[in-house]
Amino acid sequence: MTKTVLRKDYLKLLAAGRDDTDVVKIVTGMRRCGKSTLMRQHIDELEKSGVGKDRIFYFNMEDEKYDRVKDSEELSRIIKETVPKKERVYVFFDELQRVYSWERNINALLVSYDADIYITGSNAYLLSSELATYMSGRYIEIKMLPLSFQEYLELHPPSPDKSRDVRFSEYLEKGSLPIIDPDLENFDYTNGILEGVYNTVIVKDVLKRLNSRGAGKLEDVSKFLFSNIGNLTNMLNISKAAGISPTTVRNYVSALEEAYLFYKVPRFDIIGKKILNSTEKYYASDTGIRNRVINSGTSDVWKMIENIVFLELTRRGYSVTTGSFKDLEIDFTARKWDKVEYFQVTESMAEPKTKEHEIRSIDAVKDNYPKTILSMDVVRENPGKGIRHLNVIDWLLGKE
Repeated sequence: MTKTVLRKDYLKLLAAGRDDTDVVKIVTGMRRCGKSTLMRQHIDELEKSGVGKDRIFYFNMEDEKYDRVKDSEELSRIIKETVPKKERVYVFFDELQRVYSWERNINALLVSYDADIYITGSNAYLLSSELATYMSGRYIEIKMLPLSFQEYLELHPPSPDKSRDVRFSEYLEKGSLPIIDPDLENFDYTNGILEGVYNTVIVKDVLKRLNSRGAGKLEDVSKFLFSNIGNLTNMLNISKAAGISPTTVRNYVSALEEAYLFYKVPRFDIIGKKILNSTEKYYASDTGIRNRVINSGTSDVWKMIENIVFLELTRRGYSVTTGSFKDLEIDFTARKWDKVEYFQVTESMAEPKTKEHEIRSIDAVKDNYPKTILSMDVVRENPGKGIRHLNVIDWLLGKE
């Protein structure tokens, strides 16, 4: 039996919107990050609170039962035959982007039914301009990521054989998808699962969206991004590496982002207070898939740690940019409402030159916002100058 972990933060958001029939709750995220499990967990909470099963309707559009439903007319017929209008109902649609013009069905439910509506989707194209037109802004997007390290430890607790640090190494290497079991001894099987998820995303969510057969060049672009997580890059760099036009690269990268395989981090001029459009960074939604695709293992741990920190900042609700200050780069400038924080990420501060570089970069910003350096070191003291130095695992677990 597959083990699961309660995705408490996402469940709180769904609970906050429960019975708000004017707002559709849309959960988006990469395939196999846990969206369907989250829906089932929310359904369990509804049933525990007294909602009868006869008032809960779950449509998985990738299930064999609904696999042939291709357009809104077919789905409308099923809804009319299944969902009653006489009382409050809770309606769940999984992977609804498969149905052409599905927005019409959701609009009809909003207008003609007393329905609390939930949708999941594995492609940001789900949130197209058509959706905004049909629903007039009556929806909230809940952006779901794979497991945080805290959730990962709940699912795979440390043991006498596997310390917290060992679990973190597994988290970096094998990734954070809930379906991956780090205790499985056959690593080839794990790699097969990761490769299967990646191929499904490429074929179902990217190539289908592009109406393209250029799988080879698309994978070249994908591998370039995976190899260069955390590095400043631009469309011209990728174009030269892949041997295709910058326009095609831009379309490919956009589709990979829409499939939540990558996240773009723009470069921000801290002095000029503006986004610099010439270069940006990209991070992977899952380091396990990344390592499998480019066969990197743990050869570049610092890149993966930086990737994990980016995902955690995003998970905590920050808007993240790469800080540019004169000739220096700050890994992350994180903003939430009127709160700003700066973060430097490194594998270790033990080497004097590394320590000097990291401190100099983050200390160069002469404002009063918090500044933090994260590393794998056992931290005994802060570097001074108002800069915190924290163990990255402690930070991920909220032990600051």
